[in-house]
Amino acid sequence: MPIYDYTCGACAHEFEAFLRKQTDDVACPACQSGDVKRMLSTPQVHSAARKDRSMRAAKKRDKAQAQEAAYTQRQYELHHDD
Repeated sequence: MPIYDYTCGACAHEFEAFLRKQTDDVACPACQSGDVKRMLSTPQVHSAARKDRSMRAAKKRDKAQAQEAAYTQRQYELHHDD
């Protein structure tokens, strides 16, 4: 599915939207207006270095979330009245 950049004519909010086909209606997520214009999009280049950076960031985020979940579970177990 292609990603397109849009700007809202009502509130000037800029956003991206996935479109399955050209006839899909797009509304501004900020104000729900249908007065949107598709902007010229820049191509996205994917390289091995960019993929590696993204994977490292995702693993770091996942590790932090797992640690937080384990901490929350442990606190629940310690302070839960049976």
